[in-house]
Amino acid sequence: MNAQPGGAKPPLKILLCSPRGFCAGVVRAIDAVERALAKFGPPVYVRHEIVHNRYVVESLKSKGAIFVEELEEIPATDAPVIFSAHGVAKSVSTEAKERNFLAIDATCPLVTKVHREAEIHWRRGRRVLLVGHSGHPEVVGTMGQLPEGAVILVESIADIEALQFDEASLAYVTQTTLSLDDSREIVEALQRRFPAIVGPHKEDICYATTNRQAAVKEVAPNVDAVIVVGSPNSSNSQRLREVAERAGAPAQLVQGKGEIDWSVFGKISSLGITAGASAPEVLVEEIMDAFAERYEISVETVSTADESVSFPLPKELRAMA
Repeated sequence: MNAQPGGAKPPLKILLCSPRGFCAGVVRAIDAVERALAKFGPPVYVRHEIVHNRYVVESLKSKGAIFVEELEEIPATDAPVIFSAHGVAKSVSTEAKERNFLAIDATCPLVTKVHREAEIHWRRGRRVLLVGHSGHPEVVGTMGQLPEGAVILVESIADIEALQFDEASLAYVTQTTLSLDDSREIVEALQRRFPAIVGPHKEDICYATTNRQAAVKEVAPNVDAVIVVGSPNSSNSQRLREVAERAGAPAQLVQGKGEIDWSVFGKISSLGITAGASAPEVLVEEIMDAFAERYEISVETVSTADESVSFPLPKELRAMA
């Protein structure tokens, strides 16, 4: 497909987005499972995928982690039960306590910040609007911090127009992994409809989401196509694909080299590569190797931010750090 006369490989310039891949919250969550396995031995139960990446989940399974969707799937046990980086509803924490589980909360601290904001607004008598995607585990966990009906989910500008109240005391929080552009449009629409609405003291969308999207915005206009390494159920990875396409570059979201649609890359001379916040760097390297088999590649890193953020492990595991 890509061969040139004499069998020479066509040239391909790869612009590698930086930052990309694991964020501090993901590193903390994966470390929590690894440390729990080292401290307590297998099995270690994990409610929901610890992060949205098949490679990471399969790797942890091979070491003795058992993934479940609900606590009812876990038998009576002394083994640790870890909550994923996406956060859980209060009812899940209550159930774990009632069953005397050794619960270890690996919720990303930036998600916990949103939980606390929502609760503070509610305690101050404000109705809480949550900007996010229905069914995403982070959204389910945030809505589950408050009594049923206390949080109203807003997914689009149309949802705002359909709201049937004009209360003076309103507040909003947002899912941490949204597209900056989409969330900005929705927040601006909220502020137009409800001028007195109270927002977060500091942007809810996490630093890693912001930085990864900024790098893609820088790279996408300068390449023929973009590959985003990440899982289809990873919100921040899907947003990276959308950001690339919005900037004018056709984009594929792939979990690994086996999912690359090579028919798209027949005559490209430049390619952008990034990775969602739950995608390990080894997958990026495998994809670059796959392109190197078909093209004569040169690689340039395009960096738009330096990241030095780190989060402490859950308290139950800190003595091992």
